[in-house]
Amino acid sequence: MKAANSQKVREKNASGSLTASTTVPEPVDSPCPSSCEDTLKSELDPADVIASMPLPPDGNEFLPRSFKCKRLLISILGLLIGNCRKKPTLPDSFRTTERRMMTLNLMTLLKVNVLLCNRLLEEFVNHIEELKMLDERIQRRVEKLEQQCQKEAKEFARKVQELQKSNQIAFQHFQELDEHISYVATKVCHLGDQLEGVNTPRQRAVEAQKLMKYFNEFLDGELKSDVFTNPEKIKEAADIIQKLHLIAQELPFDRFAEVKSKIASKYHDLECQLIQEFTNAQRRGEISRMREVAAVLLHFKGYAHCVDVYIKQCQEVSYFRNDLFEDTATLCQRVNKEVREVFSNPENVMAKLIQNIFEIKLQSFIRDRLEECKKSDAEEYLKNLYDLYTRTTSLASKLAEFDLGTDKQTFLAKMIKGIFLSYLENYIEIETGYLKTRSSMVLQRYYDSKNHQKRSYGSGGIQDLKERIRQRTNLPLGPSIDTHGETFLSQEVVVNLLQETRQAFERCHRLSDSSDLPKNAFRIFTILVEYLCVEHIDYALEIGLAAIPSTDSKTGALYFLDVVQQANTIFHLFDKQFNDHLMPLLSSSPKLTECLQKKKEVIEQMEVKLDTGIDRTLNCMIGHMKHILSVEQKKTDFKPEDENNVLIQYTNACVKVCGYVRKQVEKNRNSMDGKNVDTVLTEFGVRFHRLIHEHLQQYTYSSMGGMLAICDVAEYRKCAKEFKIPLVLQLFDTLHALCNLLVVAPDNLKQVCSGEHLTNLDKNILHAFVQLRSDYRSARLGRHFS
Repeated sequence: MKAANSQKVREKNASGSLTASTTVPEPVDSPCPSSCEDTLKSELDPADVIASMPLPPDGNEFLPRSFKCKRLLISILGLLIGNCRKKPTLPDSFRTTERRMMTLNLMTLLKVNVLLCNRLLEEFVNHIEELKMLDERIQRRVEKLEQQCQKEAKEFARKVQELQKSNQIAFQHFQELDEHISYVATKVCHLGDQLEGVNTPRQRAVEAQKLMKYFNEFLDGELKSDVFTNPEKIKEAADIIQKLHLIAQELPFDRFAEVKSKIASKYHDLECQLIQEFTNAQRRGEISRMREVAAVLLHFKGYAHCVDVYIKQCQEVSYFRNDLFEDTATLCQRVNKEVREVFSNPENVMAKLIQNIFEIKLQSFIRDRLEECKKSDAEEYLKNLYDLYTRTTSLASKLAEFDLGTDKQTFLAKMIKGIFLSYLENYIEIETGYLKTRSSMVLQRYYDSKNHQKRSYGSGGIQDLKERIRQRTNLPLGPSIDTHGETFLSQEVVVNLLQETRQAFERCHRLSDSSDLPKNAFRIFTILVEYLCVEHIDYALEIGLAAIPSTDSKTGALYFLDVVQQANTIFHLFDKQFNDHLMPLLSSSPKLTECLQKKKEVIEQMEVKLDTGIDRTLNCMIGHMKHILSVEQKKTDFKPEDENNVLIQYTNACVKVCGYVRKQVEKNRNSMDGKNVDTVLTEFGVRFHRLIHEHLQQYTYSSMGGMLAICDVAEYRKCAKEFKIPLVLQLFDTLHALCNLLVVAPDNLKQVCSGEHLTNLDKNILHAFVQLRSDYRSARLGRHFS
């Protein structure tokens, strides 16, 4: 029975249902096989037993229902086997029967699961067959649609070809029609020309007949035609009388004098009536009526008078504010639109309006403003001239937006020149005269505030000789002046002078002609150099040089560095104005080279005096330090009588000298800038070192005195560090090393002389320092240098 069942399963698997290795046992009532009992008795996990059972292949293992059944079997089997493992409380025969029943149930569940899987497989196979049939039907439908589409495409191509042929035929017909229309138009034009040739003489004859009729009325002395008596027909009457007036000009005077007089009188009356009508229409604001009357008057001699009346009428209602320039701009903006609507030549009318405003309104206004202050107040005159010229050119820029004819820029420039020509011709003379007067007054006011009577340091002769001697010998010429710390330099004065000059440059740029601008700017620059650089800065340097005391003076008050500081600041302001305001005016002119050369000369002159003053100031500093050392330093400082009671510290002279040097170093830093600080401090440091070196060589040193000298030099070196100059610090390091020769043991003297700081010094210098020792002869130290 089991073999038959297995054979059936294998045949079914061969058709795609189950695998060959899978067998489904048939449930029987016989006892469980021994293998089943062994499995139940073993210690295997129930999940492992179920998991070891094979699943159906060929994709059937992915069926959800199979997994659900498998999980259910695992749960049931695990529960049953778990219960079987409990300690038996029943007899063994009953327990064996229970196990057989459980196995039978398990086999039944497995068979049900396999049947369910087979059914699911059959469903899948059926659905796949249905999908294949559906695919075949869709494919046949797609092929049918493609054939239909190709058929429609061919039909559409055929229709397009037919339409193209129709279009070509229509185009040919259109060309033929166009040629026929052109032929007919040519015939019509020819016919029109023939008709015009016939009609024009006829019209002229009719007009001539009418004019003869009107001319006869003037001959008879009685105007009966309605066109002359009806006020509504003034336009037709004007046209007729204008033509009659032209005819009358050709007639001989002796025969037609009376008729010509009557026609002229009527011509004048109609002209006056038209102008009055135009004026009334303008007052009422009737633009259309104004345009009609202006068109009639265009052929009359009084047309220009009509424009004049219009311009006058416009200005009567426009100037109500105090600002004439703004009122003018507003008026032209309003009138420009109206003129375009009324007159046939609006650009000429606008040009005439602007010319009338410039020659009457503006010229009168500007003349009144300038003439009242031209002779009394030059400053006010220059300010008003600059302001009025600037506002006039600004107004011209606004008016240039309107259509004024072919060359409106030249027209407006001519209008401006006509107003300001008489004032601009001598502008630079008034400018330079005022600038000199103003600069002199600013300087004099400053010196008066200081109760100072300005000294005369003229050039030439003896003064030049003194200057050359002072530059070569660095000697003070003449008595020293006590300025009480006053530098006679004022930034307020400088700012006032630069402000006046800046305004002069601005006026020069605006009011000077382009050809005269470089020359005028150079004249202003020379005035600035004269009063700022020569009369103020150079004079303060002369006073400062004269105030520097002699080198043997006992006073330590030095003010020339204050002069240097303020002169440096002032010159920076001068240089800034040169670059900002003068250079743009001379950027492309030969005068730029002259200005740069003059500036260079002024700088060199001031630098010579500054160098001289700084050199003499440094000499005074060294002189004052020498005075401190000579007064405060005693011979017993370095050779005390009782060496056991000497405290190792620096001397009183060293303290005062270092304090003085520190103040002067700080003053030097505040008075100069850039590389000048390092240059001056280097020179001061070298002289300071030379002074201390020479001062130390004036004394004889004991052992304790040498230690005290080393302490002094150490303090000097600490002071030299504040210079922040490597050369100065190196010199004092060397000096400190030289002072060590004063205290070193005689046996170590040669070793010390070959040290880092002394190895490059001349032996004579080393020998000279060793000779200052009090034990030089007793210790026979000279043999080290023989």
